[in-house]
Amino acid sequence: MQNSRHAQPSAATRRVILLGSTGSIGTQAIDVIDRARLADGSERFVVTALSAGGGNPELLARQAVHTRAEAVGMAGGDAGALRALIAELAAASGLAGYAPEIFVGPDASTAIAGWAGGGGRADVVLNGITGSIGLAPTLAALDSGALLALANKESLIVGGALVKGAAAPGQLVPVDSEHSALAQALRSGSAAEVDRLVLTASGGPFRGRTRAQLATVTPAEALNHPTWDMGLMVTTNSASLVNKGLEVIEAHLLFDVPLERIDVVVHPQSVVHSMVQFTDGSTMAQCSPPDMRLPIALGLGWPDRVPGAALACDWTHATSWTFEPLDTEAFPAVGLAKDAARQGSTFPAVFNAANEEAVHAFHAGRIGFLDIVDTVVEVLSEHSADSRLTVDSVLDAEGWARARTTERLALKG
Repeated sequence: MQNSRHAQPSAATRRVILLGSTGSIGTQAIDVIDRARLADGSERFVVTALSAGGGNPELLARQAVHTRAEAVGMAGGDAGALRALIAELAAASGLAGYAPEIFVGPDASTAIAGWAGGGGRADVVLNGITGSIGLAPTLAALDSGALLALANKESLIVGGALVKGAAAPGQLVPVDSEHSALAQALRSGSAAEVDRLVLTASGGPFRGRTRAQLATVTPAEALNHPTWDMGLMVTTNSASLVNKGLEVIEAHLLFDVPLERIDVVVHPQSVVHSMVQFTDGSTMAQCSPPDMRLPIALGLGWPDRVPGAALACDWTHATSWTFEPLDTEAFPAVGLAKDAARQGSTFPAVFNAANEEAVHAFHAGRIGFLDIVDTVVEVLSEHSADSRLTVDSVLDAEGWARARTTERLALKG
């Protein structure tokens, strides 16, 4: 059944595909889309397709009916069951006959991303998948010609030159709050005028603790982030600052700024999302209350802003913002990430994969918190890579890193 929302979009309405729709980024994106309107009152965005991992098929089905997406993808599960669930919810909502095209299987998100290129089905693909499994969908979205709003930092990090080579000028827009902030601040000067990029970090739940004090922290403590509500992997990576290391690599790749000119500063209030320092001594900061809906909206509407996407700072109340240098002894992950990026090729992929395996082991109670980054160091030291980066070489390197990490963790146990 053709969705009336899609039948006659206005000239300025953007058609959107959401990858990872049931996750934090995807659900907030739907909220942004529901509220965004053009000056004439028509919808600014319409959702044409959705995909998710399959851990929450009920939510995916509800999202499909709510948006009346034309295609729905699910990485795991049963196509018939999903189709029946959508039909049941559609009938209950007065949309009997609504039957989107269904893609089920490990390549569902890649198929949905590629589906964007058929007949102008999408202007924007938002990749909100978590982990390096987002690489193939990222490449498919770029190949489709749609604007790629990228929240899946891992696909850029492990794909590196592959992703950059596939992206046309202006096609890749960051959605991470830090990189969205940098993209906004960079509008204040030319590339030649940029001195440094400064990424801010909240410091996570363990800010101020020494390396010795981190030895006994628990998984529950690692998930108690003071600012952001994120999934297990990203929240743990924020606690170890691995996430900030990944963001440094991402900033290097997105903005072509050398690694030695990218800094990290701890800013517990998480209101200044990142800064650009220019050659004349001026520093431009992007500030807003912590709310991912703002960078999501900007990614969907780039280069234009979406009015009312999120709340602004309240200047009628006294407030203080503080900044602290990063404790590199307690949190060595940022330096380690820079080393992996300098070596290039598949080293960033090994960094990411080894960390993911170690994080799961930590939450399973098999290793301590400090063992996460220590294990990544050990695995990276054993890696050798071909100079030529391909999708297959990335997958092979990740497979090796996961297997080698598992072996090392077994020895620690």
